[in-house]
Amino acid sequence: MSHAPADHYDRVTAAWTLLLGEELHYGVFDDDDDGGDGTGDLSAATAALTRRMLDAARIGPGHDVLDVGCGTGAPAARIARDHDARVTGITTSTAGVDAARARAVREGLEDRLTFEVRDGTDNGLPDASFDRVWVLESSHLMRRRDRLVAECARVLRPGGRVALCDIVRRRPMDLAEVRRLRDPLALLRDVFGDARMEPLDEYRRLMADHGLTVDVEEDLAAATRPTFAAWRANAERYRDAVVALIGDDGHRAFVDACDVLERFWDDGTLGYGLIAAARPA
Repeated sequence: MSHAPADHYDRVTAAWTLLLGEELHYGVFDDDDDGGDGTGDLSAATAALTRRMLDAARIGPGHDVLDVGCGTGAPAARIARDHDARVTGITTSTAGVDAARARAVREGLEDRLTFEVRDGTDNGLPDASFDRVWVLESSHLMRRRDRLVAECARVLRPGGRVALCDIVRRRPMDLAEVRRLRDPLALLRDVFGDARMEPLDEYRRLMADHGLTVDVEEDLAAATRPTFAAWRANAERYRDAVVALIGDDGHRAFVDACDVLERFWDDGTLGYGLIAAARPA
């Protein structure tokens, strides 16, 4: 099976809109709505994560924003609509670009939203052409994390900011453990793509290496854990529609993968982090 990010997202985007919600990313749940039984409000929780990114990015009116790994354009539309910014969204998924462009038309934001098929590790955009760079839950599918951060820094204008959040590795795994966990790790690759997680410290190091000053860093592992129960609840709620899109095996694999991720969260292997940095003026 191909695990290339573009192939993966082209295949699953329609189903994931049902399973993960319109914003296609993890949620941040507060103590009063932890979703532990699958009843938490996933849409509110995903919006809360987007809000954390907005706070870290400090986007303002008139800013030019690059959204790296833009998905179907939901966060980009929110940025353009609520913050009067211009957003260029890039992804390697043609299905994602098509959906994002349709969203821009549907929401009347064509004058402020542009979506293109480009690679976040070699985007081909001009130097110093953006005030903000936004990387929401896409870096784990880019093997060359150094190239991603280099490109983010390159296209930033002086005084600009980059904000990034994603799944992170919280502890090392030796070869023996990787071999022992071969089957669950293969399941995660099949369901979520060929991901490789790095510690939040690695993102900090790379940003510093490229002249960026980190000023926001958050461990969101506990706050994001209820996401898995909410995803499983969606898998049950939309079972027939999801099966029509990715089949019984795809539906079952998604639910099983949620269980695997939950165990990795609980044993401290994986978690979730947010980091932001500025380019000196």
